[in-house]
Amino acid sequence: MTYANETRRRRTFAIISHPDAGKTTLTEKLLLFSGAIQIAGSVKARKASRHATSDWMEIEKQRGISVASSVMQMLYREHVINLLDTPGHKDFSEDTYRVLTAVDSALMVIDAANGVEAQTRRLIEVCRQRDTPIITFVNKMDREVRDPLDILDEVERELGMPCVPMTWPVGQGKSFGGIINLRTQAMTVFDSGSERLPQDFETIPLTEQAQLAERFGLEWQTAMDSMELATGASPAFDEAAFLAGKQTPVFFGSGVNNFGVMEVLDALVDLAPAPKPRTSNLLVNKQPVVKEIQPEDSAFSGVVFKVQANMDANHRDRIAFVRMASGKYTPGMKLKVQRTGKELRPTSVVTFMSQRREAVEEAFAGDIIGFTTHGGVQLGDTITDGANLQFTGLPFFAPELFMTVILKNPLRTKQLQTGLDQLGEEGAIQVFKPEIGGPMLLGAVGQLQFEVVQHRLKAEYDCDVRLEGCQYTGARWITADTPAELREFTNAYPQRMSLDAAGTLAYLCTSPYDVRLAQERFPKIHFHPLREHAGLALGSAG
Repeated sequence: MTYANETRRRRTFAIISHPDAGKTTLTEKLLLFSGAIQIAGSVKARKASRHATSDWMEIEKQRGISVASSVMQMLYREHVINLLDTPGHKDFSEDTYRVLTAVDSALMVIDAANGVEAQTRRLIEVCRQRDTPIITFVNKMDREVRDPLDILDEVERELGMPCVPMTWPVGQGKSFGGIINLRTQAMTVFDSGSERLPQDFETIPLTEQAQLAERFGLEWQTAMDSMELATGASPAFDEAAFLAGKQTPVFFGSGVNNFGVMEVLDALVDLAPAPKPRTSNLLVNKQPVVKEIQPEDSAFSGVVFKVQANMDANHRDRIAFVRMASGKYTPGMKLKVQRTGKELRPTSVVTFMSQRREAVEEAFAGDIIGFTTHGGVQLGDTITDGANLQFTGLPFFAPELFMTVILKNPLRTKQLQTGLDQLGEEGAIQVFKPEIGGPMLLGAVGQLQFEVVQHRLKAEYDCDVRLEGCQYTGARWITADTPAELREFTNAYPQRMSLDAAGTLAYLCTSPYDVRLAQERFPKIHFHPLREHAGLALGSAG
């Protein structure tokens, strides 16, 4: 049996950008236009009861930023679109990196006034490593912004890939007249207002040159000249190059005014790829054999790319987000966690509309399904309906910042342990347990992660903790060719040994020289700055 018809209808993409480029607003508008929500919440009105649909966590509401990725599903033009909104803040980049392993394409949002910013560069790097196709949306054209030719030039330089304009702006800021759609050869006239729907905007075909020139005057002439320059210097849109991550179609608009968003939604359906095959290691006689899993295959398989605790404060639940790689999900299926070989019988399996959930009747490759779990599932776990295979490629980065956790009330030890176990498993922070005992250590990529974890321990687990600095500045996961070599090493450095949330052994360092010296003393020990899931396929020694 093949599910090719269903998988061809799927589009799974992540929205990526620097903070404040308007990513969450654009997410809202895509949902609004697809009919998934009736009213779009303003992200800026933080004190209002209506917050952005995709920012559900208390701390996000207070700060007006996204700190956790959220998943939303919508139906548009007979296509099932799975949209993953990612945190823009660099301190939460690990969550974003993992989300990027679960999508087939990315929508990059650029602030037209600021161009390509630091965090966007890091995310682009991840997309480039995976050859993820990228659609670019240049936002905030209704403000005083940079020249569109300038922006294209910068995007090409920064991304190292040519831009292909699909729409082109007429004017900007107060004189923003609208966009020329090169695909439909018509101009959509800009009208400000966040309640407007796509059909409310006036459209004039480009054949009405005289009318357009008279109505928009100098702005029209300037736009035509710069558009000619841009299209002359850009290659024609090449589907194969786009799908290989070698060129990016570019759209202009203003998310907050619902303008230019419909064109992006159409491009996701017309241009973005359906689910792709995934590489897995099939275990045959305990030896890994590489096999390509096709999305239309009938056997169910998927990867846990995110675990989120306490999405619903009333139920204290934990949800494992699974990106389906093949097959079909139906309620009551028997599933197996490959790492442990344990059967998984999820009681409630849902699709997401941010905090709103709906029970899944059926799901196919490309869909993101979430099931409630009470432990036993970790980030990177492969879930199948029986076949022995292991998907790889979910990254964990060695943390660069460490803090010691001191519990203010010693009677809350059990709650603290539960909280750290769950937050560690979901990847909100890395938790290290020193082998010789003593307080738990938290490892983070960015400072804000500590604040969020401290806030969540108090709000969700009723644990008041103090975070104190410690002497560690890094960690390396370690492996050895034989158990004897590993034992010799751990005996030499007992105070430096710790276990992370997945039970993988790590060596804690107080300076970059530590690793070099330890490596010289024990040349047969491998030090890894990156680990893939559950100690498997550890990255190159470093």
